[in-house]
Amino acid sequence: MSSLTATDILRMADEERVQLVRLQFTDILGTTKNITIAMNQLETALKNGIMFDGSSIQGFVRIQESDMYLKPDPNTFCIFPWQSHGKKVARLICDVYTADDQPFAGCPRGVLKRMTEKAASLGYTMFVGPEPEFFLLKTSEDGTPIIETNDRGGYFDLSPVDKGEAAREEIVFALQTMGFLVEASHHEVAPGQHEIDFKYEDAITTADNISTFRNVTKMIAQKHGLYASFMPKPIVGENGSGMHIHQSLFRNSHNAFYDESDSIGLSEEARWYLAGLLNHAPAFTAITNPLINSYKRLVPGYEAPVYIAWSSSNRSSLIRIPAASGAGTRLELRSPDPSANPYLALAVSLAAGLDGIENQMPLGPECTDNIFSMTEAERDAASILSLPGSLEKALAELQADKVIQEALGSHVYENFVKAKTIEWDRYRTQVHQWELDEYLALT
Repeated sequence: MSSLTATDILRMADEERVQLVRLQFTDILGTTKNITIAMNQLETALKNGIMFDGSSIQGFVRIQESDMYLKPDPNTFCIFPWQSHGKKVARLICDVYTADDQPFAGCPRGVLKRMTEKAASLGYTMFVGPEPEFFLLKTSEDGTPIIETNDRGGYFDLSPVDKGEAAREEIVFALQTMGFLVEASHHEVAPGQHEIDFKYEDAITTADNISTFRNVTKMIAQKHGLYASFMPKPIVGENGSGMHIHQSLFRNSHNAFYDESDSIGLSEEARWYLAGLLNHAPAFTAITNPLINSYKRLVPGYEAPVYIAWSSSNRSSLIRIPAASGAGTRLELRSPDPSANPYLALAVSLAAGLDGIENQMPLGPECTDNIFSMTEAERDAASILSLPGSLEKALAELQADKVIQEALGSHVYENFVKAKTIEWDRYRTQVHQWELDEYLALT
């Protein structure tokens, strides 16, 4: 991560003739919020932060304790590759502080920072490489997205079959202009589905990048008359969108997950970490797959991982060990989807893995068979459990796991569960079109 000072930011903004700056932060559910300031307020923001009303943000604070401060992280300064009404606009990602100048317990970025500080106290730095997928959908005349894709392309297809390629390429160019190291971009399996992968970075930078990526993707798609959706499963009968999280721990600039003497190159620490991920997967699924719709993706038959197992040789397991060694040794957690709050998703992954290391959790044998083709009896014999099948079940698992709760902190945990319980209650009390189609004329 580069190290910029407030003086650097002021100089760069002046040289580039920036006129507006967006101070961005993320709420508990992962929605990006922002306050736009003029250049004459930038120095104040960098020194003391900018006050805002936290009671207006879901899950933040009550009305009687509403004063909060946004404190920009200078390392997140970048200029958008587009202009607003002919004016250059920059952004800074912020941490949220209370009125008495303390880190706010409900700030998701702060949650991840606390977990990375814990990792640092144990001698580790977490590095993460994400693989976010999304759909490019057509829109109605008023700009509302409709469930109709702009192409019938498939995996790795190229234009003219993939008519979204122009939009995807412009997204890549925009990200590169903003400092991203994009490693690959391609059409995914489903019509209208795309993936853009960027180089691994430390956990905080990666979470910032995921948040930025989603915003940039939506902006560029809109320019092409499309809507970029990170909904996990918008189209019945097609693969859903995932966000595989490749993760590793480094100690003193060396990959702590690599051991050249091991048969598949994994160190003891990597195996303990992997065991921690598997052990806590049922509980952190509520965070990594936070929508009711997330569980329409997590079903057998559409390539999404459903079963809690690990493997170095197939993609049917929850966690895969990619064929890389040395600095590239890593674990690929395949269940998360792109609707997740990136800060919380990385925080709970790290918490689970560190718990495995601290308790030296034993790791069961890898599964080399295709789990999707195994019978229930075969899975039972191999002690392969399943991820929660609904948001309701995932919340129940979260409420039973103290390690993941402590990683989130009581404020985020309680407000997240409250919001998602309300969401589930709203869903289960609705009469859906499928029920009407299935039952109305038969009863």
